[in-house]
Amino acid sequence: MPINILIVDDSAAMRGFIKRTLTATQLPLGDIWEAANGKEGLAQMETNWVDLVLADLNMPDMTGVEMIDRMCQIPLLSAIPVVVVSSEGDQAVLDSLARKGVREFIRKPFQAALLQEVVERVLASA
Repeated sequence: MPINILIVDDSAAMRGFIKRTLTATQLPLGDIWEAANGKEGLAQMETNWVDLVLADLNMPDMTGVEMIDRMCQIPLLSAIPVVVVSSEGDQAVLDSLARKGVREFIRKPFQAALLQEVVERVLASA
């Protein structure tokens, strides 16, 4: 069954890198949507079927943390697995996100193989 992924990052270059990395894998991909901030990410989730969110944390307008907080308040969105892809290193922030249900953290910069490994692990446990 194809998986639909939403990439939320304010860097178009990073969104492109993640998308290219995903399409080069053996993952059964469906649609890959993109959003430049949390507000756009929520709008994508409200209009499209999303199986997995890959989200940065530090973005303008609405941060990844704010987006995840909002997802937790909406029953349909709270069930979507989230993987944080960020340069954030504050352990208190990461611990808080784990308590909110974030499945995995990928620290930027990262190797393409790590992204595939994490996505496969998260989808296997969903």
